[in-house]
Amino acid sequence: MLSDLEFENLREFLDREAARINNVDFIANDPVQFPRRFSRLQDIETVSLLSAAIAWGKRKMICSNCEKMLAIMENSPLEYVREGAYEALPDEMNIHRTFFARNFKYMLRGLSRIFSRYGSLHGFAGAMKVGDSEMPSWQLVELMQREFAAANGGATDSQCLPTQLKNTALKRINMALRWLVRDDGIVDMGVWTAIDKSKLFIPLDVHVGDTARALGMVERKANDKRTVLELTDMLRRMRPDDPVIYDYALFGIGIGDKYLAPTV
Repeated sequence: MLSDLEFENLREFLDREAARINNVDFIANDPVQFPRRFSRLQDIETVSLLSAAIAWGKRKMICSNCEKMLAIMENSPLEYVREGAYEALPDEMNIHRTFFARNFKYMLRGLSRIFSRYGSLHGFAGAMKVGDSEMPSWQLVELMQREFAAANGGATDSQCLPTQLKNTALKRINMALRWLVRDDGIVDMGVWTAIDKSKLFIPLDVHVGDTARALGMVERKANDKRTVLELTDMLRRMRPDDPVIYDYALFGIGIGDKYLAPTV
């Protein structure tokens, strides 16, 4: 447990790091660059979900394979989804590590159903009042699972949407929501209003978790839902209106060549 002085010093340190790392230079080497290429909401949503879905492993490979997906869609995601052109892809075509064309098609069928019924994923989130939930990202995934399953003969696919919602950290979805919801106009796009940024949760990857533990922010070793809740609760104490701004600090420190701890 941090003392009040340690907490304040830590907040000042993370504020500085977040301000340093949350800048336009961050975009070029991050998957957020791909949805940022588009202006139409459904294009942004499609590319955000697909880019986040394969966001594990080395960032260079992730970005290369995001380019692959855009090329498959001929850089026209919404038209590609509407036309159902993905159905011609061979299921076993590899896209990224253990993510194959069968997973790609599963996601696009689900998005096609949502777009046809609600206009956009944002429209779906608004109609389902996801923003009223205390944990909107988990609520959104639960609702999306139903739509995606309905579009895929009742099947689920944990490569696309986590199925163990009791324990999953929802790292990839929480990252996509950061892109879609945060509205400071620097890196994140802020195209959604159905969820307030104060209700976002930290995208907990290995780098963020390791940095948070090194700083004494959490003690649990598992990168699971409970750790997300504990860490985000502390971040909300630091900045109630925008807790996941600190994703930049924790992630940036975690992947840096040098680790600089604050003096507390």
